[in-house]
Amino acid sequence: MFNGSRNREDRATSGGSSAQANARRGQFSVLGADIVITGNLTATSDLHIDGRIEGDVRCGSLVQGAESQIFGRVEADDARLAGSIEGSVRARQLTVERTARIVGDVEYETIMVEQGGHIDGRLKHMGSGAGAVAAPVLIEATGEAA
Repeated sequence: MFNGSRNREDRATSGGSSAQANARRGQFSVLGADIVITGNLTATSDLHIDGRIEGDVRCGSLVQGAESQIFGRVEADDARLAGSIEGSVRARQLTVERTARIVGDVEYETIMVEQGGHIDGRLKHMGSGAGAVAAPVLIEATGEAA
């Protein structure tokens, strides 16, 4: 009546291409607030971290929750940081949210620091010449948004 066999065939055909697209794009993993990891974390998937990591983090895309803590180096293509990090950060596209506190050097291609975001370390643009020396920088945006 509703041509069910055709719909099943369409779903089967599209399911294969959808699975391939997900394999290329990766998956999204969430580490909850009650998770504590001691050791390095490497993921092919995108990560959302709300817990505590005592080690280096390497992934494609990282979203860090406001209560999250990372003690180690962070490397990601795209990072949105809202918690605390004690260690260096390297991200091509970096967003430092108002609740973020980074103590360590930061290397970026593009950066956005929200009002209230805090970075205590050296900032270095990716692609800066090898001879360029970055000066120590303390960024802390204060005040209220209009």
